[in-house]
Amino acid sequence: MSNPPPLLPGCYYHVYNRGNNRQNLFIEARNYAYFMKLYAYHVQPVADTFTYCLMRNHFHLLVRIQEGAQNPGQAFSNLFNAYAKAINHAYQRTG
Repeated sequence: MSNPPPLLPGCYYHVYNRGNNRQNLFIEARNYAYFMKLYAYHVQPVADTFTYCLMRNHFHLLVRIQEGAQNPGQAFSNLFNAYAKAINHAYQRTG
C-alpha cells in the first residue's frame, strides 16, 4: 500500500471512512459519543472541524488543518486505530 500525501496546514479536507465490508461502525448510541470523545482528544488539537456527519456504517468530516500542527495524519490514524480497538474489544471482534 502506498503512503497517502501529507495533510498540509491551512488546507481543507473531506475525511471519510466506512466499516469493513460495509459493516456498522456504530453499533449502539454510546458508540457515537465515544467516537467524538476520541475525536476531541486526537484531532481537535491539530484540525478545525467545520462539520461532521456520523452514520451507522460510515462518517464524513470537513476539517482544516491548523497552522503549526505536528503530523496531523498521525492524529487521524490514532483516532481510527483507537476506535477500532475499542469496538473490537467491546464486541469481541477481531481485525
